[in-house]
Amino acid sequence: MINRRSSLLPYNDQDRRNVNTHGLTDFFRDIAALHSIDQLAFVCIGTDRSTGDALGPLTGSGLAAYGLPHIIGTMDFPCDAHNLHERIPQIPDHLQIIAIDACLGRHHTVGLYSIGEAPLFPALSVGGRFPGVGNYSIAAIVNENGPKPYWTLQTTSLYKVMNMSQDIVQAVVQGLGILK
Repeated sequence: MINRRSSLLPYNDQDRRNVNTHGLTDFFRDIAALHSIDQLAFVCIGTDRSTGDALGPLTGSGLAAYGLPHIIGTMDFPCDAHNLHERIPQIPDHLQIIAIDACLGRHHTVGLYSIGEAPLFPALSVGGRFPGVGNYSIAAIVNENGPKPYWTLQTTSLYKVMNMSQDIVQAVVQGLGILK
């Protein structure tokens, strides 16, 4: 188990919903109504070694540029399958974790964000079995799932991933009312 906010249960469809960027901003407004910025930790999961899976570190670096206090997973120090089990327990227990990761989905959902007030299960779309992370979560649907998910992530458009990452950062900034 990674930490007290983990779950080994599979996703329940009623725990998540797919939204566009406007829905993502509203999601962060709802979080801001309950928690101050100092009570939030962003865990941006992924690696800089795969275009599709770079969404997390790109988002973490974008959030860090706004001076948010608790960011785990950036381009210079990604939070990935190799160090996730070490980095998550370092988050103080009083913080609410918002987990952010890329995922694969159905054709008609590509470009949307699967959000929930529930943990995110890293690497699920590529067959990974990690405990859930987060009190809140965002899975950016960067490409269509298929028979070769690793290959799909490797060949996902970097342009799409960068735009989706920037959209998440802007949703956080607008939703939480951050000024730079």
